[in-house]
Amino acid sequence: MTDHPSYFAVGIGAGPSNLSLAALFETATTKRIALFDRQPGPAWHSDLLYSGVRMQTGWLKDLVSLVDPRHKLTFHNYLVTTGRLYALLNAQFDAIPRIEYQRYLTWAAEQINDIYYSVNIDKISLTDDGFVVYSGDRVMAQAEHLVLGVGTQPFLPEEFSGMPADKVFIADDLRKRLPAMTDRDAPVAVVGAGQTGVECVFRLLGAGFTNIQWFGRKQWFQSIDDSPIANDMYRPSHVDFLQGLTRSTRKQLIADHKLTGDALTPGALRALYQANYDGMLELGRYPVTLLPYRDVTGIAEDGDGLVLRCTAPDRREEHPARYVVVAAGRRSVPMPFDDDLRERLDLDDDNEMIVESDYAVSFKGMNGHRIYALNHSRYSHGLTNAGLTQLPVRAARVINSMTGEEVFRIADELTSVRW
Repeated sequence: MTDHPSYFAVGIGAGPSNLSLAALFETATTKRIALFDRQPGPAWHSDLLYSGVRMQTGWLKDLVSLVDPRHKLTFHNYLVTTGRLYALLNAQFDAIPRIEYQRYLTWAAEQINDIYYSVNIDKISLTDDGFVVYSGDRVMAQAEHLVLGVGTQPFLPEEFSGMPADKVFIADDLRKRLPAMTDRDAPVAVVGAGQTGVECVFRLLGAGFTNIQWFGRKQWFQSIDDSPIANDMYRPSHVDFLQGLTRSTRKQLIADHKLTGDALTPGALRALYQANYDGMLELGRYPVTLLPYRDVTGIAEDGDGLVLRCTAPDRREEHPARYVVVAAGRRSVPMPFDDDLRERLDLDDDNEMIVESDYAVSFKGMNGHRIYALNHSRYSHGLTNAGLTQLPVRAARVINSMTGEEVFRIADELTSVRW
């Protein structure tokens, strides 16, 4: 007899992906699923939850509504039960505040069973009886199936390494660094032209900084293509279309889709230009300078400050800065598989896990046990892989595959696009 609980499935991570899975799982089956997360409680990019930051997806695309609109954990029910429905509607947001979405996730998590926080799963093994997950030397649970819902983590690129941590830091650390950044006229560089970069610029502007330099590699700071045809790429029918292509063709097409999701929230640049113009009227100059088409190749200390070295079209540049905020992207967190399980994985030419159409990972000796990856299939399922747009659709496909039944019917025939 074991002294640890057994489940039908165990999810690593309790972010939006696995919360969606667990929410639908509880209403669709009597089997049990458990989630383990290293965070002390419900959290989603908490260090980047600034006032004024908006979501990039509509509120109908919550944890459950796209496959079960009558579920108790819809965003609509959250608004009604917390008494904020009319207040939010009358505020007439084009996109809801990200802080609101975080509170919705917290509200939902409190109603889902078997979520265990402050547990760092650092080893996963596969036995004849299923997966065994460990935290340190302690076995936390055993399960027939495993679901990977681990997010990404920010990183400091190599060219910024070796610099003082109070002067050069990742965007996630801006909140805790701000109190010590007392000289509001000092030059501050923000490196990275994505959504996190513009949010850092807004946060610095709101804190009273008057000399912000925003660096991006592309020719311009690009907004998301939010057109109807672009949004059609975030439908189940398009994901199904991708599954019928060769890996090389699929990868090429998905790379071309970048501006449908990996770019700035529509309206962000307009809001920045307006805030910058307001600042110019007050200061007699723009508080934010946009520096596109600059590749930051190095950084060095210069007295009390720093110097950024950049390449630009047909020239090299140097820019002084007191502080550098790096918003240069995120990368996948390594999975804590033991050596035996890691060696069983089938990998593609890029040494990445092969993820099938039902989000199952291909590996040797499955023996009826499955691993599902909810955010490791960018080049098989498209940008919906890591986004919030199809959370419940993805979860429904996993539940159908895991149970061997059509628990949820995923219908998407009414489309005017023939891919």
